[in-house]
Amino acid sequence: MLCMFMSFITYGQQADNSPYSRFGIGDLTDNNFNHTRQMAGLGASFIDGYHINIVNPATHAFLNATAFDVGIFGKYTSLQDRQASGSFWSGNLEYLSLAFPLKNPINEVYDGVKKDYRLGMALTLIPHSNVSYNIRALDSIPGTGSFTRSYQGTGGSYKVMWGNALKYKDFALGVNLGYLFGRINNERSISFSELNFPFNDRFTTSYNLSGFLWNAGFIYSKVLNQAAYENIKSLQQRRISLGFHVNSSTGFSTSSDIFDRSVQQLPGSIQLVDTIRNVTDVKGKGRLPAEFGMGATYYYGEKSAFGFNASWAGWTKYFNDATGERETALSDSYKLSIGGYFRPDYKSFDNFFKRVYYRYGLYYQNDPRLISHEGTNKEIHTYGLTMGMGMPFVFQRKISFVNLGANAGVRGQGTPVSEKFVKISLGVTFNDDEWFLKRKYN
Repeated sequence: MLCMFMSFITYGQQADNSPYSRFGIGDLTDNNFNHTRQMAGLGASFIDGYHINIVNPATHAFLNATAFDVGIFGKYTSLQDRQASGSFWSGNLEYLSLAFPLKNPINEVYDGVKKDYRLGMALTLIPHSNVSYNIRALDSIPGTGSFTRSYQGTGGSYKVMWGNALKYKDFALGVNLGYLFGRINNERSISFSELNFPFNDRFTTSYNLSGFLWNAGFIYSKVLNQAAYENIKSLQQRRISLGFHVNSSTGFSTSSDIFDRSVQQLPGSIQLVDTIRNVTDVKGKGRLPAEFGMGATYYYGEKSAFGFNASWAGWTKYFNDATGERETALSDSYKLSIGGYFRPDYKSFDNFFKRVYYRYGLYYQNDPRLISHEGTNKEIHTYGLTMGMGMPFVFQRKISFVNLGANAGVRGQGTPVSEKFVKISLGVTFNDDEWFLKRKYN
């Protein structure tokens, strides 16, 4: 497990170019794992006894078996502005998570006593944000000629999460505690290539960030036809779950290295470098926003489910000394989602595709970053469609799942740079119900 965590940290983003990741701490990662992401993100209220949900830590207490989840993705992006367009592929390992019930439900069957409470725990490593952009723009000054403005950024941030949850009857509470860390590199340059002795000015800021995170969640889950189900076990249980999660704004620390210089190309291969500023280990602070999410999901036995999700983040309180973003205007963001799944016949023995989860969803998202366009600050909107399949398989005599899905959408329509994307995600969840199992011998 430790080796996989280390490889996750060192495995870099592949060939991505997201212009909007220049602002804030980059493009934020969706905390939904593949099974809820394929339903447009129902993380506030969705519970599943065999899948991990870190969006609402209260869900850990509903686990029926130990689950290890790993996710990867490939993304095709098409960017377009007024003058040019381009497309590219990117991909990465996306998350690693291990969660388990601290009281194995099978023990209750052995003992013949059903307890009113359950406990769960989860350990997760997941990116928090990604920074990857490479932008060039041509400009000119009368009497000087044309020049090129370039903006490049790499890096991102990660978080290690430790979640714990307690369920008592129909209610569950949970808390995720986490540590945020990472390094982000930003460089901007101006290059004059038409002069007799070309030169360019480069301004580089690289900074480490670190801090502690937390979020808490609550879920209420109720079987609506419990009395009828007790009398007729063949009935499908009709159940509803209501959930919310919240965290206050949290601070982080930064340590920056700043290197500004002017580079001039002399005859031959000689370069003249003039250092403008070179300072290291500049201490600073930043603040991430408070967040809130809520949702509801209705389940019809093992056959289908449908729900909605709403989340909000207060980015107007964000600042970052390392990038001087105390004065940068950000807006509060929100996301609205609806989605669900259907499963034709989970008991089918002769038709694999009847046992598959078929998932679907729609979402709308308002980005906190504002783009200056024609004298006004324009909001960045994202519209998306999700779909996917949860395919069961047997691994070491246990039922596990492959979750294959797609997320297609449009971001920034009507702004200087619009983005169309298709993201293919693959997640594998391995289950084991023998952890914390009491052995009995006759």
